[in-house]
Amino acid sequence: MISKQTIDKIFSTIRVEEIIGEYVQLKRAGANLKGLSPFKDEKTPSFVVSPSKQIWKDFSTGKGGTAISFLMDIESFTYPEALRHAAKKYGIEIEEDVYELTEEQKQAQTDKELLYKIHEVANDFFQENLWNSEEGTMIGLSYFKERELHENIIKKFQLGYSPEKKNAFTEFAIDKGYSKEILEKSGLSIFPENAPNGIDRFRERVIFPIHSFSGRVLGFGARILKSNVKTAKYLNSPETEIYHKSNVLYGLNQGKQAISRENLCLLVEGYMDVISLHQSGIENVVASSGTALTVEQIKLIKRLTENVTILFDGDSAGIKASFRSIDLLLSEGMNIRVLLFPDGDDPDSFARKHPQEFVENFIKTEAKDFIDFKAEILLKEAENDPIKKAEAIRDIVKSVAFVGNALKQEIYLKEVSTKFGLSEQSLFNELNIQKQVKQNQPKIQPKTEVAPKLEVMREIISINPLLILEEKLVELMLKYGDIILDRKDVENQPYKITVIEEIIAHFGEDDYEIQSPLNQKIIEEIRLGIAENELRSGDFFKTLMDEQISGKVADALVEPYETSNWQKHNIYFSKEEELVPQIVEDTIIRHKREFSVNLINDIKKSLENEEGNYEEKIRKITLLNELRIKIDEKQHRVL
Repeated sequence: MISKQTIDKIFSTIRVEEIIGEYVQLKRAGANLKGLSPFKDEKTPSFVVSPSKQIWKDFSTGKGGTAISFLMDIESFTYPEALRHAAKKYGIEIEEDVYELTEEQKQAQTDKELLYKIHEVANDFFQENLWNSEEGTMIGLSYFKERELHENIIKKFQLGYSPEKKNAFTEFAIDKGYSKEILEKSGLSIFPENAPNGIDRFRERVIFPIHSFSGRVLGFGARILKSNVKTAKYLNSPETEIYHKSNVLYGLNQGKQAISRENLCLLVEGYMDVISLHQSGIENVVASSGTALTVEQIKLIKRLTENVTILFDGDSAGIKASFRSIDLLLSEGMNIRVLLFPDGDDPDSFARKHPQEFVENFIKTEAKDFIDFKAEILLKEAENDPIKKAEAIRDIVKSVAFVGNALKQEIYLKEVSTKFGLSEQSLFNELNIQKQVKQNQPKIQPKTEVAPKLEVMREIISINPLLILEEKLVELMLKYGDIILDRKDVENQPYKITVIEEIIAHFGEDDYEIQSPLNQKIIEEIRLGIAENELRSGDFFKTLMDEQISGKVADALVEPYETSNWQKHNIYFSKEEELVPQIVEDTIIRHKREFSVNLINDIKKSLENEEGNYEEKIRKITLLNELRIKIDEKQHRVL
C-alpha cells in the first residue's frame, strides 16, 4: 500500500494542467484553462482547468476533481494505479506501507488488472530476449539494425523479440504464477488440445508493443522474419478486455506532446513508419496500425489537435483507404491535408533516405488539401471522359457534404468552382443532393433517454429550498472554510470564528438532519478535523479517495465562466471572497428560515393525523412562526 507521506508528496508535486494537457488541448481563458471535453463529443469548450486551485471541472458531463481523479476517469485507473502513474511522471519514489493482503483484497484483483500485469511481464520478457539472448541479438536485433534503427529508438519504443521455442513465454509466465486462463484471455498464449502446455502466439517474431495514451501496454504487433513460412507477415493481439484496436493509435503515447506542441498530427499506416519518422526527429506522428481509421481513433487525435496530414505511399490500396479516411476526418470537424510519397517510397523509406529538415519541408510543401488531392487522383482516372469527370466532381462534393460547418462548406465549394470552372449554384445543388442522400442512409440511432413521466417532471420542478441552502453552506466551507470572521455575541461583545466553525455550529442546532448523504460524509470529515484541531476545507478533500467528493470539490472551486474585466471601464464589482462574512450570515439565516418552515409543515401534518399533544404542537407552531417573522424582518422580506 502506498504510504500517506508518498501520497501527500504526489499531490503537492503534480500539476493538474500538465497531466490533463497530455490528453486535452487547453487554451488560456482568464485565470483558467479551457478545452473540449475528453468524455463527451462537443463543439464548444466546457472543460475547465484551474491551475491555481489544482482542480478541473467538465461542465458537459458533471465530472470533476483532481489530476488523480482525471487519470482514474480517462484511463480507468484504480486509485493506486493513478498515483503510481503520476509518481513515475514526476520522478517520485513510491514508499510502501508493508502489510499482508487479506483474502478479500487478493480476490479484488480483477481480470482486467491481471491483463495489464501480464502484458507488462510479456513486454519485459520480449525486451530481455532481444538484448540479452544469443537468439534475440542474432535475429531480432540484427533485423532492427538492418532497418537502420538506432539503439535509443529501439529502447524508446520498447521493441522486443519472441524466441523460436514454441512455448518459451508461456512456460516463463506459468512459472511466475500466472494461470493458463489469464494467458489465454490475454491472447499471448494458445492452448490447443494437441499442445496442453501451450503455444506462444508471437513465437519467432520481432515485437512491437502497443501502448495506451498513458503508456500502459495493451497488446502487441509482431512481424515474422522468415520468408519461406506460409503465414501472415504481421500478427496482432486479439481483442481483449483492455485492447480494442479501433480505440488505439500506435505511437500516440510517444508522440502526444509533439502533436500538441506542433498543433498537427501526421497519420501513417505502419509501425515502422512511426518509428523511422521519430528517428529522423519528427515525433508528431501516429499510425492506425494497418486497420481502417475509426471515429474513436480520430477523437483521440482531436484531444490534441484538429489538424491532420495523411501520409500514404502511392499504391492504389493506400489511395482508396485515404478517401474513406478523408470523409471520416471531415465528419469529425478535422482540417485535412494529404501527401502521397513518390513511387516506391513510404514514410519509413523516405525518412531513412533524407535528413529531418528535408522530410519536414517535403511534408509541408507537398501536402495538398483534400480537394486538390481527390481532384488530382480522380481526374487522372477520368482522362477525357466527361461522364467520369462529372463523377469525379460529384465525389469531391460528397466529401464536402461531410463538413459540418456551413462556412467551411461554402469556402470549399468556391474552391471547387474556381478549379473546374463550374457555377457555384450547380455545386450547391449537388451538395444539397448529397446531404439528402446522407440523411436517407440508415443509421444506428444512439440510445436516447425516454422522456420523463409527468410525476418525475413534477419532482424535478419541485426544488427543495432546504437542500439548496445546505449545498451552499457546504460549498462555503469547502471554498472559504479557514477564513476568520469577526462577529459579535448577544451582548455585543466581539469574537472571532472561522467559516467552518460557524456553519458546523449552525448545523448542530435544533437536531437538524443533513439532507444529502454526500454532504453528511463531508460534514463528518470536517467535524473530525475540528476534534483534532484541524480545519478541513477544499484542499484536504482533494486527496481523499472518493470520486463523488472530488466532484463536489470541483463544483465548489471551479467557476464555469470568466467574468468580464469591467475594471478597464472603471466599473467595479465586489468579488465573492470579499463578501464571505455577509454571504455566510445570509445563507445561515435563510437556511434557518427554511428549516423552520419545514418543521411547521411537519407539525401541521401530524395535527391532521391527530398524533400527539394538540396544545403542545400549537405552541411549537406559534414559536416557529414568531421565529420565521423575525427572520423575514431581518431579511427585509415583504409579507
